[in-house]
Amino acid sequence: MDRNFVQRVSVVAVAVPVSVFVVYQGGMVLALALAAVGALGAREVFDLARKGGVDAAWGLGLIGAAAPALVTYTVLTGGDLGEAAARGWIALAAAWLLVLLTWVLGTRRPDQKPLSAIATTLFGVVYAGALPAFLLAIRHPHEGPRSWAGVALVFFPLVVVWVCDTAAMFAGRAIGGPKLAPTVSPGKTRSGAMAGVIGAVAASLLYVAVVLEPSGFRVPVWQGVIFGLLLGVVGQVGDLVESLMKREAGVKDSSTLIPGHGGMLDRLDSLYFALPAATILYLAFGIV
Repeated sequence: MDRNFVQRVSVVAVAVPVSVFVVYQGGMVLALALAAVGALGAREVFDLARKGGVDAAWGLGLIGAAAPALVTYTVLTGGDLGEAAARGWIALAAAWLLVLLTWVLGTRRPDQKPLSAIATTLFGVVYAGALPAFLLAIRHPHEGPRSWAGVALVFFPLVVVWVCDTAAMFAGRAIGGPKLAPTVSPGKTRSGAMAGVIGAVAASLLYVAVVLEPSGFRVPVWQGVIFGLLLGVVGQVGDLVESLMKREAGVKDSSTLIPGHGGMLDRLDSLYFALPAATILYLAFGIV
């Protein structure tokens, strides 16, 4: 049996139950896990940039990427500390930015791409740190710690994106045809992309019927279709965006962090787009 396949299956066998447990627990356990995910993802962004000759502010960037999940959780918990965080997070972000700019001034000459260092550090924080924090906005507004209903809400976009990616891969291989974005990801086809969206819609409707509605969430069929369509599209866009960054850096995977799967960016590329999109739809439809 292919060694890479065994590694992939082994990682999934461990990662899925651990992820379910962490999401079920919620609270600070989930916030700390997302903070770690943010820092690891930002590290990979900075490493890709370094391969292109841009050296980000690693220390400040990793701290900044870990912060959004912790601040988001603090705001959502309410109370005096939550209210203070809600009022003061902009000031904290501004203070961090001023420190970053001062650090670049003191450590970068004009020929060392200081503007690129600033932009890369900011991008790493927002992309790898802030976007995953939307998971907390799905998990915690109405569901407290240790909630299966909260798990159902969180895994909705995760399952839809996974089905979309799987359908796109198999259909692309079976049908072939014109390439979707040949200069970015030569293996992806238009037929695969269409199959991915169809799979996402089907998965969305099935998940609503089998998981969400039994968990107490009323989601009409038309809303399920919209969820599937939007997540199927934005998830594939997220995949291509990460492929574009790797293409510039000249690498196949963002890192070797996860055996058989590549790096954190490789595993979360679609979810970086899907989680904010799902949050917007949840809010628009009054689900959370």
